[in-house]
Amino acid sequence: MISIIDLALAVLIDWIIGDPYWFPHPVIYIGKLISFLEKMGRKLFPNGKKLKAFGGIIVIIVALTSFSIPYALLYLVKDNPWIYHGLNTFILWTTLSAKCLKNEAIKVYHALKNQDLEDARIKLSYIVGRDTKALKEDEIIRADIETVAENTADGVIAPLLFGLIGGAPLAMMYKGINTMDSMLGYMDEKFINIGFFPAKVDDIFNFIPARLSGFLIALSSPVVKGSIKDSLKIMIRDRKNHKSPNCAYPEAAAAGAMGIQIGGTNTYFGKVVYKPTIGDEKIHLNYSHIFGSIKLMFTSELLFIIIFGAIVITLR
Repeated sequence: MISIIDLALAVLIDWIIGDPYWFPHPVIYIGKLISFLEKMGRKLFPNGKKLKAFGGIIVIIVALTSFSIPYALLYLVKDNPWIYHGLNTFILWTTLSAKCLKNEAIKVYHALKNQDLEDARIKLSYIVGRDTKALKEDEIIRADIETVAENTADGVIAPLLFGLIGGAPLAMMYKGINTMDSMLGYMDEKFINIGFFPAKVDDIFNFIPARLSGFLIALSSPVVKGSIKDSLKIMIRDRKNHKSPNCAYPEAAAAGAMGIQIGGTNTYFGKVVYKPTIGDEKIHLNYSHIFGSIKLMFTSELLFIIIFGAIVITLR
């Protein structure tokens, strides 16, 4: 019961405060650790199987560090429940990114609304890995929606789920693993070896959260005047229409909820990646659908707290 209260408070803080630019966010330091380890690995092992194995060592070091620091801090204050749960809530808050994602996605929306395509491309480049320099308006909208849907799983539901299971330490460990994937988990020539294990471990940790996120997004369909049945149908049908074993679940659920089509060909680091489409184009994409994806994200987060809160209360 205390865990779900801590989570609910963390969600509320994230909705109100988000990620202030002045705040020394833990992910910044996790990122610095990953960068340091990457440079060390490339210096010791320029390429090949040894560099691939070192990628596995990076996973172990980052996962243990991300878990052990919050664990140690909470252990030190375990005898004072007020401080303990206050600190647990504080750390959980830093693992959530709903408001931050909303703010960044909205910047793209406003640029498109002002018919400033170049500014929209620049704003989008801050939150996606694909090349945005030559994207058309439809492609910008699609990328923004896909990012919000995918990060509903990565940046919202997954931290909540791991936080519910193991408190702040497990949520922060997940955050470390997900940060590794975002920094190293590319399958191009530069990262194919060192990023192999970070990418695979991230896939494992996101297996359940991605599917849970898809289900919660489908349940949220009415907030965008969509059908729960249609959203679930598209999610099940198009769940494999992505190079990732997980990303298509929340993306397909969001596409089905809004009656739009996303997915398709993208360019990453100069390399064209051909992917199948997701969803049916019942409605042509427009920038208002960016708001729709944000509504689905926040409603999914709220449903998580309500559903699992009800389960916890029932099991007491």
